[in-house]
Amino acid sequence: MRILIADDHGIVRGGMKLLIDRQPDMEVVAEAGDGVEAFEQALRTKPDLCVMDVSMPRMTGLQAARQIRAHLPETQVLALSMHDDERYVFDALKAGASGYVLKREVDQALLNAIRAVSRGDAFLTNAVERTIVREWMSDSSSGPEEPLSPREQEVLKLIAEAYTNKQIAETLHLAEKTVESHRANLLRKLGMRDRVELVRYAIRRGLTEA
Repeated sequence: MRILIADDHGIVRGGMKLLIDRQPDMEVVAEAGDGVEAFEQALRTKPDLCVMDVSMPRMTGLQAARQIRAHLPETQVLALSMHDDERYVFDALKAGASGYVLKREVDQALLNAIRAVSRGDAFLTNAVERTIVREWMSDSSSGPEEPLSPREQEVLKLIAEAYTNKQIAETLHLAEKTVESHRANLLRKLGMRDRVELVRYAIRRGLTEA
């Protein structure tokens, strides 16, 4: 099984690589330190599975997961997170992840999660989350309401990380005028006045870290 691991902490990536490479049926074929790099490496190496940290610079793991699943539908995604809040679980599933592992449980759960997801099963690290997901999947609603589109979330994350409109346009391959339009829409949709309020919102939503 060919695996890509993406986490913005080199030590975490190193630990996961050691764990995975010890398995006779698994091999780490690529590593990435942020979401943009993860997407690029996935396109280049076409792994069977991506282990993605949810919170990374430039593009979150969930934003990258959405892009990877759109371009490589055969590639499975396993989300890795320090958050056990149900909102993060819903967001991961909506982005196309088939599993969700808490970082504090990596040593015990990562290999089982990789094997489960590669078989086509869902994997969550505790019974409560399984219950939440079962209820969500059997319900016609799609979990907690998200006011922003995936593209707006990508733009918001980069605004919060102090990227200029020009830098955002280059990172997301958009026209600068399109970025300006997204910025205005974000302020209007969220009822906010300036970048400072957008940054606070992005931190609360887990799109970036304080």
